Amino acid sequence: MEKHLCCCSEREEKERTLDEIIEKHRHRQGPLIPILHEVQETFGYLPQWVQERVAERLDIPVSEVYGVVTFYAFFSMTPQGKYPVKVCLGTACYVRKGEEVLEVVKRELGIDINGTTDDRLFSLGVTRCIGACGLSPVITVGEDVYKRVKPSKVRDILESYRRSDT
Repeated sequence: MEKHLCCCSEREEKERTLDEIIEKHRHRQGPLIPILHEVQETFGYLPQWVQERVAERLDIPVSEVYGVVTFYAFFSMTPQGKYPVKVCLGTACYVRKGEEVLEVVKRELGIDINGTTDDRLFSLGVTRCIGACGLSPVITVGEDVYKRVKPSKVRDILESYRRSDT
């Protein structure tokens, strides 16, 4: 019987990748945001251990890293889905039933705001305005923008992403 021996754990491999990203940016002026951006692109989110390691390698307090991660809406400390869904709840979208659209999205995905589906296909968030007020209510799925979304059309929109992923 042949044993498969791995020279490193998945965590060690991630730590090596993280260290390479840090090293690539560390000598730039203001390296923290570019590091966090690339790490999130690579890992999909910024868990606590990543924040601690970035702080250690840059010789800055963890609180500084955490402050940046929590200040900028782009950064996430929880795993994100392949298709981030954002429902606009700005004034125009809200008065045109954006909240009803949000409730249908939550029901269809089986998650709440800031949640991610178990298969990591979708994550759900809200935004206050995407600048398409005349087209409200609006949702985005990744880079795709859907205008004048009716609650009855939400299932079809989400299904198209499910089908494209198989």
